[in-house]
Amino acid sequence: MPMTLKVYEVNRDGLTRIVREEAEVVPLERPEASHQFPACECLECTAPAR
Repeated sequence: MPMTLKVYEVNRDGLTRIVREEAEVVPLERPEASHQFPACECLECTAPAR
């Protein structure tokens, strides 16, 4: 099922400007590896289980 996207920006005065017109896009089944967040490296996530 396609999604509809429209990109716009709003300035501090509340005025909007369309950056990209409305377009239909089909979502990916799974994001590409380059678009995924890296694994968390914080101490809580990397500490060995007790």
